[in-house]
Amino acid sequence: MCFVVRPESFDAALGFGEPVREVTERGGGDAAMIIYTSGTTGSPKGAALTHAGLAAMLDTASELVGFDEGSISLAALPLFHIFGMQYLNGTLRAGGLTTLMARFDAEQALSVMARDRVTIFAGVPTMFTALLSVPEPSRFDLASLTVCVSGGASLPLEVLRSFEEEFGASILEGYGLTETSALGAFNPRDRRKAGSVGLPVGGAEIRIVDKDGMDVSPGTRGELVLRAPFLTPGYWQRPEATAEAMRGGWFHTGDIATADEDGYLYIVDRMKDLIIRGGYNVYPREIEEVLYEHPGVREAAVIGFACPLLGGEIAVVVAIDGDARVTGDELREYVKERVAAYKYPRRVAIVDEVPKGPTGKILKRLIELPSQADTGGVSA
Repeated sequence: MCFVVRPESFDAALGFGEPVREVTERGGGDAAMIIYTSGTTGSPKGAALTHAGLAAMLDTASELVGFDEGSISLAALPLFHIFGMQYLNGTLRAGGLTTLMARFDAEQALSVMARDRVTIFAGVPTMFTALLSVPEPSRFDLASLTVCVSGGASLPLEVLRSFEEEFGASILEGYGLTETSALGAFNPRDRRKAGSVGLPVGGAEIRIVDKDGMDVSPGTRGELVLRAPFLTPGYWQRPEATAEAMRGGWFHTGDIATADEDGYLYIVDRMKDLIIRGGYNVYPREIEEVLYEHPGVREAAVIGFACPLLGGEIAVVVAIDGDARVTGDELREYVKERVAAYKYPRRVAIVDEVPKGPTGKILKRLIELPSQADTGGVSA
């Protein structure tokens, strides 16, 4: 059972004024907070999360990640974001310790991890990329670091492999959204599948469905829908958005995914990011994975743009790693050699930084479309 204290003033709540005059009883199904989505593909929406849902998520996360009294974490994610907030709550609820960073800085983060003997670190993919880009990372002793958690977006396989090789700590990928209190699926520590976001956890039910809401076979792409004990009952003052998301008793995530024969889930892309070129589906993540394999690429984002002839076309914005010397034409040819002819980018731009939100997630809606001059023109 939960209670909400309603003091007449903050002073009263802190014991410096008149005593609290009203205590209102609240149940587990009542809203504990309203937390806004990141707005990666549109305007943010306030998801109401319940007392029982948040507690259920933390119980599950503690078991999956291994939070206990000996846990020492580095909290570098913004605490207004569900991922950062629940990661911090998981550490403290288990009786562990944490160091707070006001703003993520890769070199400072490695220094703090070494100084405080951090055992668990959680971040979004761009944070792991940044940690790998720190010069001479071996000068930081991270022997205490045993497990990392990646979420918020898909982690490129090349980044996962390079990080584990460099730092010796396993990265476990999971899947969740603001609406699901940051959880839904997770990789078991003893049965991880690299590239997968794992299996449904904590009583979550997950399906992959086609446009008619019918289950697809293993390996077939479809929309990921779910229901779970920690799912939001709806968006704050947005009944239309709630009805659109909660169709047929299932929360429609807008994520394209597949499941293998063992039930492990793989996120392909956001439905809104899908590019249809000449009738063929092009999934940006597939192209981004190829770009991350290039030694000179630090970050990459693929977006679509309108094409009168083919309906949609492919553009890439790339941030280069360190002092690498790479041209847009070279990157386009690199991808062209590794994907089907209709998938390689027709425009490539090299930038200092790919636009990101406060959590470090790449925001494709803020990316400016590369001009034809960036690559010497658009080829068919």
